[in-house]
Order: sequence, then structure tokens, then C-alpha cells
Amino acid sequence: MNFIAPLLVGFVALQHIGFLVLEMFVWTTPTGLKIFRMTPEQAEQTAALAKNQGLYNGFLAAGLIWGLILAKQGAEHATDVQVFFVACVVIAGIYGAMTAAPNILFIQALPAALALGALLFLS
Repeated sequence: MNFIAPLLVGFVALQHIGFLVLEMFVWTTPTGLKIFRMTPEQAEQTAALAKNQGLYNGFLAAGLIWGLILAKQGAEHATDVQVFFVACVVIAGIYGAMTAAPNILFIQALPAALALGALLFLS
């Protein structure tokens, strides 16, 4: 069972790298317009906000990866680091579902909640 938590944490980290790319580099492209259901005008008006949001997603991914590296090295507080960053993702996902789009609950918060459960109960 030891492989489940790192697998889920790694998945959440990869998601957030993907979010970074979408928000910082793809936002105003045809792909970004389609994914986020925006007009080119809406995308241009919100591009700076999206880049800021993407940067934060990158920080979350970096923290999750850091926790995985610490665990690989056998560091004492590796699980604590992972729990902190995964909990941040859960909270961000719940808030995003409440304020932006309900599907964020399933795309962002649910995978992070599963990772959090695995960290707390299977590690």
C-alpha cells in the first residue's frame, strides 16, 4: 500500500504542472479558449490574472514534488510536507468550486482529497 500515496501525490503534482501550462502559456490560444470557454476578448482581459494563478499552481506542484523527493530520501518530515501541500490543493479546489466552477471540485479537490486520505491512512 506504500505506493498509493506517492502515486496520488505525484498525480496531483502533474495536474498542477498542467494547470500552470494552461494558465500561463495556453490561456489565449485557440486551445485555451476552447478549454475555458472564453472569447478572445475575455482571454486577453483575464490573461494577467490567469498567469498569476498559473504561477501559484506551479508553487503547489513544486511543494508536492519537494515532498516526494524528501520521502524518497527518507526525510523525517516528508509526509508532513506532502500533507500540507495536498491540503492546500483540497482547500483551493473547494474554494474554486464554490466561486468559479463546480467541476473544480472533481478535477482538483477530489484527487487531492484522495491523496490526503492515502497520506493520512496508508502511510
